[in-house]
Amino acid sequence: MVYPHIDPIALKLGPFAIHWYGLMYLVGIFGGWYLLVRRCRKPHVDWVPNQVADGYVLFYNLPYYAAHPLRILYVWDGGMSFHGGLIGVMVASGIYAWRYRRHFFDIIDFIAPVVPIGLFTGRIGNFINGELWGKVAYLPWSMRLPCWEPRFASDRFDCLPGFNGLSPPHQPSQLYEAFFEGIVLFVILWWFSAKPRPRMAVAGVFSLGYGVFRFAVEFVRLPDPQLGYLAFGWLTMGQVLSIPLILGGVVLLWLAYRRGKPPATA
Repeated sequence: MVYPHIDPIALKLGPFAIHWYGLMYLVGIFGGWYLLVRRCRKPHVDWVPNQVADGYVLFYNLPYYAAHPLRILYVWDGGMSFHGGLIGVMVASGIYAWRYRRHFFDIIDFIAPVVPIGLFTGRIGNFINGELWGKVAYLPWSMRLPCWEPRFASDRFDCLPGFNGLSPPHQPSQLYEAFFEGIVLFVILWWFSAKPRPRMAVAGVFSLGYGVFRFAVEFVRLPDPQLGYLAFGWLTMGQVLSIPLILGGVVLLWLAYRRGKPPATA
């Protein structure tokens, strides 16, 4: 397959350009907001819709700018790292917990089931931008990339003679991540959180699930060109950062289900 030419700019209004990537984040933000309001209607959830609105700035603006402070000035651009955003979310959750006197993990358990919505839309944005490709593989769904476009400059090295200006076929690892980290993880978390669970259990499932899916997909994703492989000739930065999430998820689930742990209402 040949990668379809998708203009990363969805709409131009005079000198201003609206990028598909930014629109994907808006879909993720408001989709997550809508689902959080729906979660408030569940009898075992101790939250009300007004509290979702109160947390909007902290949960959907602070994490982004905490991870990428210089992006405050980049009004035309988009893009963020999940692991950096996760740190921002944890900081925001701590501030919210302190301000409203809520338990930190009640907040994390409440918002975790909707996070995959943003992960899904973000990966679709990566695909539209033509970035974060997988390794070369001759599969029916692998895609050849047009090497003459600036956004595919990193793939110029494998634009070999006989490919008619296209690279060898790369796996669409962005779509793999959209499926596993977005759709599959959302289904698991939405089902798991539909009933009362011990405090930290939902957060543990999210941490473990995301870490496992991200670690697995990294095997077929090209490493960051400025970093390459970090250890053993195959370990990427994404995998290194996913290991603490996997271990943390296991620890949270153990703490949540240890004997005598009271059920949570979040």
